[in-house]
Amino acid sequence: MSRDYLSVDPRTGERIGRSATLTPDATRQLVGESAGAQRRWRERPPAERADALRALSAALGAARDDLAHLLVREIGKPVAQSVAEVDKCRALCDGFADHADTLLADRRPLAGDLPARIRLRPTGVILGVMPWNFPYWQALRLAVPNLLLGNTCLVKPAPNAALSTLALADVVARAGLPPGVFTPLLVSESAVADVIAHPAVTGVSVTGSVTAGAAIAAAAGAAVKKVVLELGGSDPFIVLADADVEAAASAAARSRLGNAGQSCVAAKRFLVERPVAEEFLAALTDRFAAHRVGDPADPRTDVGPLARADLRDLLHTQVRESVAAGARVVLGGEPVAGAGFYYPPTILTDVPVDAPVWRDETFGPVAPVLVADSTQDLLRLADSDEYGLGASVWTTSPERADHLADALPAGMVFVNEIVQSDWRLPFGGIRRSGIGRELAADGFGEFANVQTHWYGPPPAGPSTSE
Repeated sequence: MSRDYLSVDPRTGERIGRSATLTPDATRQLVGESAGAQRRWRERPPAERADALRALSAALGAARDDLAHLLVREIGKPVAQSVAEVDKCRALCDGFADHADTLLADRRPLAGDLPARIRLRPTGVILGVMPWNFPYWQALRLAVPNLLLGNTCLVKPAPNAALSTLALADVVARAGLPPGVFTPLLVSESAVADVIAHPAVTGVSVTGSVTAGAAIAAAAGAAVKKVVLELGGSDPFIVLADADVEAAASAAARSRLGNAGQSCVAAKRFLVERPVAEEFLAALTDRFAAHRVGDPADPRTDVGPLARADLRDLLHTQVRESVAAGARVVLGGEPVAGAGFYYPPTILTDVPVDAPVWRDETFGPVAPVLVADSTQDLLRLADSDEYGLGASVWTTSPERADHLADALPAGMVFVNEIVQSDWRLPFGGIRRSGIGRELAADGFGEFANVQTHWYGPPPAGPSTSE
């Protein structure tokens, strides 16, 4: 029996919505409708598709407050951060619309004066299997580039974020985009493989756990369909001895505590060179302690609840097992008493590298801090997990920054800035953090038919004689 999609207010644990899981017949109908919409959508001139994205940006702006407050209720995201997510989606729409000509322009061959062009063409219907932590941004991070290209999108939301996805689809419709180009697909996890196997579906993008990504990639491989995987990370945040420690500590708190630490690109493991270790730990502790935990609807709140009770319980298990293995609690370390799924900003030191908070991804406001004595030590500790999404390096030395950036196993390295997704930059990781890229020109072409056009001379006409 399929489980329905249940939305629960993380502040109280009360159910706020229930959406029925689609039947197989209803699923096939929606996939077919998306395929029909794609055949019509791909024939629209690129300028019209770009204008549709601008209209979507305007519609998001009109619905900004309603969308933001729904995130507060459904996933517990603080209201200011929820508004920022909607604004980020607007920038995504406008950015791709404004650069449509560049993204869709024919490319010339790499070398030689060949009579050929390389052109990006749409492929069909793209399935997105989406998480709950940024339900608007991550759905549109897939949809906006593909809609501009001429594909259509089916979006399977996380089971606890269906209301946000349905609200987003309503905004897409109000923006005037045709039915079928952006379709919520409330199917069970067991039905995803059947959707992937549908002939109209030409690719699948997954943001989620390694386990889920591997299973979906196997289904895509069996159907010979393109797959892009973004499977999270455990990003190192590296502070060198010559860094601006105060700036680094402020950025570290912003990265680790945003969305209550529930972000794939949040800094999750903190590495500090010994000469500034005590100074950084003190500064980080001050900033963590200053973050207010509370109702995400209150504009004064910095850290809201975790999205689900099981996520809070898993995080606390990781902390408890790490302390049992020898880690020392500097701040926090116990769930907040009372209603809701709250966990306080927490700092651990003296963490063994095989402890859960260092070895595994932690999805919450927990910061393990380790001290390193050399560049080799930094790289060894940074490379002591299986992920490879992002890394942040703090230093005033361009030479050391470049050396570390080149050596770190990560898809993205930010120097003197926190790792973040930006529509202008390719987003993605290596190793168990995933396959492929989203955003920018690199992500734009992931679900395109990269089509070569060769233009030979016209055949000679029939000879004429008198």
